[in-house]
Amino acid sequence: MLAPSLTQMLSEAQHQPGFCAFYDECGRNPSLGDTLIPPIVPCLNYSPARHLTGEHYKRFKEVCPMLDQGEENTYGCCSLGQLTSLERSLSLSKGVLNRCPSCAENFAHMHCMATCSPNQTVAVKVTKVMNVTYLGQPKDAVVAYSAYINNQFAETAFQSCKNVRLPATGGFAISTMCGRYGATLCTPQRWYDFQGDSSNGLAPLDIDFHLIKGHDTTGLPEGVIPYNGRALKCNEVTPSGSEPCSCQDCKDSCPSLPPPPPPPAPFRLAGMDGFLLISIILSCVLICAFLLYVFVSFRMSSKKKKDQGGGKRKDKTKDIFQRKIHPSEVTCANKTSLVAQDFLSSLFQRWGTLMASYPLTVLLLSAVVVAVLSVGLKSIELTTDPVELWSAPNSQARQEKDFHDKHFGPFFRTNQLILTAPDKKGSIYDSLLFGKQNFSGIVSKDLIIQLLELQQKIQDLNRTASLKDVCYAPLNPSNPSLTDCAVNSLPQYFQNSLENINAKANMTELGVTKEVDWRDHLIYCLNSPLSFKDITALGMSCMADYGAPVFTFLAVGGYEDDDYTNAEALILTFSLNNFPREDPKFKVALQWEKEFLKIVQDYQKDPATNFTFAYMAERSLEDEINRTTAEDIPIFMISYLVIFVYIAVALGEYSSCKRLLVDSKFLVGLGGILVVGCSVLASMGFYSWIGIPSSLVILQVVPFLVLAVGADNIFIFVLEYQRDVRRAGETREQHIGRVLGHVAPSMLLCSLSESVCFFLGALSTMPAVRSFALYAALAVLMDFALQMTAFVALLSLDARRQDKNRCELFCCVSVSAKHSNKPNEGFLLPLMRKYYAPALLNRYTRIFVYFEVGVPVYFVTKRGYNFTSEEGMNAVCSSVGCDQFSLTQKIQYATNFPDLSHIAIPANSWVDDFIDWLNPGSRCCRLYTLGPNQGEFCPANISSLLCGRKCMNASATSAIRPSVELFNRFLPDFLGNRPDLQCSKGGLGAYDTSPVNELTFLVIAASRFMAYHTTLTNSQEYTAALQKGRELASSITEAMRKVPGTSPDFEVFTYTLTNVFYEQYLTIVPEGLFNISMCLLPTFVVCCLLLGLDLLSGLLNLITIIMIVVDTVGVMTLWSIDYNAVSLINLVTAVGISVEFVSHMTRSFALSTKPTRVERAAEATANMGSAVFAGVAMTNLPGILVLAFAKAQLIQIFFFRLNLVITLLGLAHGLIFLPVLLTYFGPGLNKAILLQAQRANQSQDTMRRVKEAYDNISYVDNDETNPGTSSNSTSSSGDDKKPPEAAERKLKIERL
Repeated sequence: MLAPSLTQMLSEAQHQPGFCAFYDECGRNPSLGDTLIPPIVPCLNYSPARHLTGEHYKRFKEVCPMLDQGEENTYGCCSLGQLTSLERSLSLSKGVLNRCPSCAENFAHMHCMATCSPNQTVAVKVTKVMNVTYLGQPKDAVVAYSAYINNQFAETAFQSCKNVRLPATGGFAISTMCGRYGATLCTPQRWYDFQGDSSNGLAPLDIDFHLIKGHDTTGLPEGVIPYNGRALKCNEVTPSGSEPCSCQDCKDSCPSLPPPPPPPAPFRLAGMDGFLLISIILSCVLICAFLLYVFVSFRMSSKKKKDQGGGKRKDKTKDIFQRKIHPSEVTCANKTSLVAQDFLSSLFQRWGTLMASYPLTVLLLSAVVVAVLSVGLKSIELTTDPVELWSAPNSQARQEKDFHDKHFGPFFRTNQLILTAPDKKGSIYDSLLFGKQNFSGIVSKDLIIQLLELQQKIQDLNRTASLKDVCYAPLNPSNPSLTDCAVNSLPQYFQNSLENINAKANMTELGVTKEVDWRDHLIYCLNSPLSFKDITALGMSCMADYGAPVFTFLAVGGYEDDDYTNAEALILTFSLNNFPREDPKFKVALQWEKEFLKIVQDYQKDPATNFTFAYMAERSLEDEINRTTAEDIPIFMISYLVIFVYIAVALGEYSSCKRLLVDSKFLVGLGGILVVGCSVLASMGFYSWIGIPSSLVILQVVPFLVLAVGADNIFIFVLEYQRDVRRAGETREQHIGRVLGHVAPSMLLCSLSESVCFFLGALSTMPAVRSFALYAALAVLMDFALQMTAFVALLSLDARRQDKNRCELFCCVSVSAKHSNKPNEGFLLPLMRKYYAPALLNRYTRIFVYFEVGVPVYFVTKRGYNFTSEEGMNAVCSSVGCDQFSLTQKIQYATNFPDLSHIAIPANSWVDDFIDWLNPGSRCCRLYTLGPNQGEFCPANISSLLCGRKCMNASATSAIRPSVELFNRFLPDFLGNRPDLQCSKGGLGAYDTSPVNELTFLVIAASRFMAYHTTLTNSQEYTAALQKGRELASSITEAMRKVPGTSPDFEVFTYTLTNVFYEQYLTIVPEGLFNISMCLLPTFVVCCLLLGLDLLSGLLNLITIIMIVVDTVGVMTLWSIDYNAVSLINLVTAVGISVEFVSHMTRSFALSTKPTRVERAAEATANMGSAVFAGVAMTNLPGILVLAFAKAQLIQIFFFRLNLVITLLGLAHGLIFLPVLLTYFGPGLNKAILLQAQRANQSQDTMRRVKEAYDNISYVDNDETNPGTSSNSTSSSGDDKKPPEAAERKLKIERL
């Protein structure tokens, strides 16, 4: 209690100019316990102000220059001891505020006025005094007073400081000076209230600041005049000559900049999407043109028919195509086409006969070749690293990543849990300090303790890998302990101490006494995570046990605005150092993460667990890929089994039940599958030999692709063999050779087109696309080669078995039913010929068918920039004296337009903090003046008695810039200085790896400045952020190259962990067009060449394939299939599969000798279309449908959906659109082929007539040699003349 004399003294004290309310120091504040700095309080002393002279005046002028009136006229109410304590207290704030001189001066102005003003009693009223014994004498210590300030002064001072940045965090300095309100909710009153709150551990006594508006005197004590000194605006020059604050710290200092140009507006015409409108117009034009073509063709046909008569026209048409073609009618193009077909047919016929004649030898040699190539699989390298898969080594993003990782190390590894408790009800807590607060169910004491137990269980992992061996320890990287590891969680607000969580204390506020506990501390820390001491009676720190703050978004999630205690989730994050894959510690990190996942999974299975949570480790992506791949292997196996069963059943001939096991093609189907498998193994083995790595995408896609191609060729070959009849005198081997000669050119056309397509696709810069294209190209070639050898041999063996009527699986068993010599058309061919083709190619049907907070981002500087020069520092920093368009300032400007720049928080800057660290106004950089370390760097936590010298002298302008010598001398000390309360600007943790120096810190080879992107949620936003970041970096590079001494090849680039994945989206459209064009080109060229320079067939072939690809892209959009590198691989595959649907049909049409286009299209649809339908569509669809049950999203989207789309569109275009297209625009009848056919028919007719004539001659001769039965059987003349009929026959034969 206050003594009566003290009470009387306080009540009788007058408020008049020239008098002090207190003077000199009375030791520690007896009402305070542990504090962050010694709470030295003044002594009650109502007396006139003292005249300051000599050393006293000099010290006063250094600490409070704004109150200086000259040595003759300066009076004050503070002793030398008070000035020392005041300077020590102000140095804490100056460490963060000095970058804006007017703010630092305004802050000091307020406290200088309250402590040293000669008119102290006019604005200050002592409200609480306590008796203390100081230096052996009783004293009256002032422990509380009221300060009355004009609102205009307070508002101006607050505005000058509200935007001052903390470069290390990218936040605002005032967030550390406003308690629970942070920067967002801070006001002048709340700012001053925090400064005067002794519970924060910084204020030595309680100061009740009263902000008085204007001339309002309501409630003012008599004689009190609110202080209304001149506060400086942030864009003003200080009285001492300091420059205005920079733009980053003061919006009023920013130049007037035009806003960046908005993104280009969508292309619109007539109020609608311009591209859509143009597409509609073009579609209408094409439809009208086609309808006009159909109308004109119909009128011309009707006119001719009317002029010539229907019957005559029919006879005429029949006569035209049955008349003999004279060789002069055959064009050069027709001859070329015929020569190409004859050459290929005869070549493959001889080859097929040879292969069928020696089947066992061929199978053995094929197996040897495949085995030799497959041996390479022993050295196969499977790429699972996503960076290696999707980012080319020479790409810009990859080179930037390699540069960053080389100089700064890989980005640290994140292992995280997100915990929720959806069934637990929340509560309302009535806090003494903060009022009523909502606490969600997850933010409860019991769950926080459970989270702490789980955290400690994970931290104590020490089976094969300890956390301290691999953890990211920013403040003790060289020799970390467990408490040095960066573990971010809500229990860190309590320093992971159960005792702190359970702590309670009684507290009195505004006359109300109430208990405060963990909830009060948590509310404060969530709003002020940078605080070293809360304002409750608990007095606990908010800093994590490893010494750094835990920002709110790292502790809780799922909250709205600033309602942190009502969050829906708790977050627990373990950050590990990352290492190159060849580093032994990389395996240690993987092992720790494996144990981490095991503990978390076991904890999740525990029935006593009250959490519902999601978790991930850095290794989770690769683990998930491997896991889902392993889980989906049975799905793929089932898919291939379904395809195999279908092929085995569909290839069989089923003429009778007795011959079911004889005519089945189970072994042929198995052989076809083995051919596909061997071709894939041979391709993979070959590329493994030469060191080209494989990937899971290749293992999943290439077999599917080769199976689609291979099955189609198998069906075409086998069905053609079944439909053909062995000619008289023709051996089985010759029969197989002749059939192969007929179909192999078509198989070659498709296989060669696809193979060249994929080889050209290997020109892609994307590693995954390139390796896929190489593997697929060789696999398709090998598949064709094995089909021309091993499969022909296998079919020969099967035909031999079938001819002997032996069962397939039981070769020793034979049946008595004979094989029919009639051609076996199967089920599809009659269906296509009788129903599908006539219906599709009907005159009217044809017309209708024709119209069918993002992540952190680093701005990295390369070698070639001089950071040590004044110009070099000014072109980088953003504090007072820096260039208005410096590196960090340009990034700041970008944050003003986050929707366009995608940058939310300005970059931190080691240059800015290094300059502030050197500033003599703070305690950060000092030198030992005593002891063995004299002249060396002295940390801020060492007593000033030992460290009495600053590293740099004060500057009249406050624009502190070290010389080259001082820069190089103190930079290592700055980077190794651990930040603490005395010096928050230390670089250890925040910047120790930011500048990378060479030659003993004389050359900065690389540096980085970290900003933050806005929240990015999809590939479009990530890509836009990458593009805008590069544009900004290019602008910065151009400006910094103009600084004297900068190398012309100096460069600034942006680096984000995700750049290597999303860079593909910057070029994927041109890359995709290039790859698909490279695939389309050979389909046109090969088709033209193998059809004998048939340009029209090649063009129609190309148009149809392009339509399939375009329609596939369209369906991708409708079915939410993203366009990325995996999609591009599938689109390249789509070209290959489309060739199978289209090229066989086109060739069959071009070689048909039917008289009209409609008849030729019908023949191609029936004969080849049935084989394509059975071989491609029906082979793919069952296997694709099975993939719908795969668990991996990658498989479901990019393999099931996309391959289903490709197959269905290929089927629709190949068997619906293309036949109709050919009836209108297909190539004309090839007269060279027709002439050859006529000659062949004529030759056959001649041979038939010769045979008949010889048969007749034999009959006559036989008749003449028989003895006569009549009496006049002997000639009267004895002549042997033959009958005239026989002589006539002989004459005809001779003519023939």
